[in-house]
Amino acid sequence: MNQTATRPAAEPGREFIENRTFDEIRVGDSASLQRTLDLKDIQLFAIMSGDVNPAHVDPEYAASSLFHEVIAHGMWGGALISTVLGTIYPGPGTVYIDQTLHFSRPVTIGDTITVTVTVKEKFERTKHVVFDCVCTNQEGRVVIRGTAEVLAPTEKVRRRRARLPEVRLLDPAAARYQHLIDHAKGRPAIAMAVVHPCDRESLGGALSAAEAGLIRPVLVGPRKKIEAVAAELGADLGACELIDAEHSHEAAAKAVELARTGRVEALMKGSLHTDELMAEVVAAGSGLRTGRRISHVFYMDVPSYPKPLLITDAAVNIEPTLEDKADIVQNAIDLALALSINEPKVAILAAVETVNPRMRATVEAAALCKMAERGQIRGGLVDGPLALDNAVSIVAAKTKGIASPVAGQADILVVPDLESGNIVAKQLEYLADAASAGIVVGARVPIVLTSRADPAAARVASCAIALLVARNRRARP
Repeated sequence: MNQTATRPAAEPGREFIENRTFDEIRVGDSASLQRTLDLKDIQLFAIMSGDVNPAHVDPEYAASSLFHEVIAHGMWGGALISTVLGTIYPGPGTVYIDQTLHFSRPVTIGDTITVTVTVKEKFERTKHVVFDCVCTNQEGRVVIRGTAEVLAPTEKVRRRRARLPEVRLLDPAAARYQHLIDHAKGRPAIAMAVVHPCDRESLGGALSAAEAGLIRPVLVGPRKKIEAVAAELGADLGACELIDAEHSHEAAAKAVELARTGRVEALMKGSLHTDELMAEVVAAGSGLRTGRRISHVFYMDVPSYPKPLLITDAAVNIEPTLEDKADIVQNAIDLALALSINEPKVAILAAVETVNPRMRATVEAAALCKMAERGQIRGGLVDGPLALDNAVSIVAAKTKGIASPVAGQADILVVPDLESGNIVAKQLEYLADAASAGIVVGARVPIVLTSRADPAAARVASCAIALLVARNRRARP
């Protein structure tokens, strides 16, 4: 900060802010600050103001505009002038009266702006002060010029600088799902039986996935109910096959039959209970069972973790045995490979990272590692028992002296039982702003299990996973 006032003003970053009263202000005094514009500044200003002019937030549009690149909001520079006046000179107690601004040239990402305010006039009767305000870029060119009139403070103020909360910018969940959808694009859509889509969420999700080119929906359920929901959504079902079923049980049975005969390559739960659908899937003679245990995998994009996390099993197997867990691990590895996660790192979770005979989860974790070592589980690196912190934090793993290719960088978290898995997944979703999708694997076709609380983007992402699994299975029967 370039400060030429008779006394040094409080600089940004210092512990205290101290003002200059009207009597201390002299004509010719000036104060400055510098800021370098980055993309986050533009995004934060757009969020705060609601100004989403594409010249500021849409690089594709901006490239074809007058300036050929994204530019800052004009009032971002105006806000910096306010920052100088309110926090540096005169500082706390200053009240804005008037401001004029002339914008000479745009400010683009990477530009360093120097904001300088200089005292031009003082008015004793009103305690008003007029400032010349100039913002220049790193080349010394004026980008904003104007004048500000303020009511100057008359009482001395010295305050500890407020500590502001840290701001993290998170992409919307839909944007975080996009790489999954992009990965699935280019592959032919699969026929998917959508079972009993009799509410807005389930039907809308299926239609959105169809619009994204991921699935060809076969809607199975009461025709009149489905058509009524489509009318509420203003949706055209002309491109969808619709198979009438009297009720949800019949819809589940018909959908499973479609999968058994190969007419569809995936199933998607609609507005029926999970048990109704899964009972038909696992029934003897359904034709959808394999030699493996069926299991569920959550796909989670956690903002604080550098890559996607797969969590299993948090929805199907309540208290799996060691034999069940071997299938659960293999199912998750196969899913990771279908998602192009090569040699996924699998962390078998427990409360501690050492084997304790009184803690079943630790004993079974050790057994699973030995099974992987002997080739009974293939395709991934398996380690455990690992506590959650050691599985996802390299720092925590090193602190505890754990040397492992999995610790701190897991791709897959295998939980001890459904309750703990569901808690972990819901904590990440609701407390860590994770974007989640989910799928059932281990059957002859992938099954998209959705919750009424799932947004449309999560349903579309789950369909993208189903497409990748189905195409991978077709390539590697």
